[in-house]
Amino acid sequence: MPTREEIKMLQALPLDIKIRKTQQRIREWVEYYGEDGVYVSFSGGKDSAVLLDIVRKMYPGIEAVFVNTGLEYPEIVDFVKQHENVTILRPKKNFRQVLTEYGYPVISKEVSNVLNEARKLKPGKTKTIRMQRLEGTLLDHDENLSRYNIPQYKFLLNAPFRISDLCCDVMKKNPSKNFEHKHGKHGILGQMADESRLREQKWLKVGCNGFQLKSPQSNPLSFWTNNDILTYIHTYIRVADCERVWRCGTR
Repeated sequence: MPTREEIKMLQALPLDIKIRKTQQRIREWVEYYGEDGVYVSFSGGKDSAVLLDIVRKMYPGIEAVFVNTGLEYPEIVDFVKQHENVTILRPKKNFRQVLTEYGYPVISKEVSNVLNEARKLKPGKTKTIRMQRLEGTLLDHDENLSRYNIPQYKFLLNAPFRISDLCCDVMKKNPSKNFEHKHGKHGILGQMADESRLREQKWLKVGCNGFQLKSPQSNPLSFWTNNDILTYIHTYIRVADCERVWRCGTR
């Protein structure tokens, strides 16, 4: 199982070595499922633009999938449409419907989940992990205060609106999952471990290629940093594409 020390070591590697390691992860994924059994999750942002560039230089015919939630900048949609072999999906519900039915995503998915689940507890039930995190009293294995405590957000328990972490699931993940089930394909994503604690935890559990997951998923850029992405764009992708990606300012 990967460790935090290992990911720090990988993140410190020169970009050319990272590229070769990423290519190896992609090659393992494609050899396992076949070129027709995988796709690149393409958001139109800089991270997924780098991923698609690396994948297409290895396997030009691999399909890319873009989920248009209706919230993307027009420049992003235009940028996506400039690429060949991109399937565009749409969620079954729009953003207004998601907010009305489930609630608002606040701060982050992790914080929204903790708040939403804590609100469902019966009054006085404070010994659950979520409530301890909101109270700032959860301890780690060494009996120190946990790094996952979030007492600064406890006040949102009384916010006069619904809170939920399901926005991304409904609008982005579900269309992709439906596509996977329908076509029998497995995604290659441009997620990086240093983007959030949840993504770091996921990498620590399964590494780059999650063959063993219920919904297998590859994240061959997991050990990259934002600076690696920008350096790759400047070095390997056409200047016109760089300007468009940077102007949109998305991942």
